[in-house]
Amino acid sequence: MAPPQRILFPPEKICVDWQQRQKAGAGLYNADNMCFLNSVLQCLTYTPPLANYLLSHEHSSSCRQQGFCMMCIMEAHVNNALNTSASAIQPRDVINALPRIGGHFMLGMQEDAHDFLCCTVTAMQRACLAGSSA
Repeated sequence: MAPPQRILFPPEKICVDWQQRQKAGAGLYNADNMCFLNSVLQCLTYTPPLANYLLSHEHSSSCRQQGFCMMCIMEAHVNNALNTSASAIQPRDVINALPRIGGHFMLGMQEDAHDFLCCTVTAMQRACLAGSSA
């Protein structure tokens, strides 16, 4: 297998355990058939290596993208979900970005969670690749 052209996250920086003890964060309000979106956000929010990175604000502190950046949106969501005192939040920024995450997603429609996960991870990967130096 050929070595990668770019290394976005050196293995030594990836921590598979929570870097700081986390209490249960806010739940997500489920309105307008958004359960597919909420289930994916909950899975990503509670994935320690990803959450550790997003909680560090490392991405947003160096992001140079103009407009839509899925990593900035996820960073804001994870920080809000894990640091709010509210019992539930509405993931408005993610909902508002739905057409940019996947052009076929429509507000108020039931969608496939796996499809949304794939589109979200792809959008996050694009954001990381756009912000990396060759």
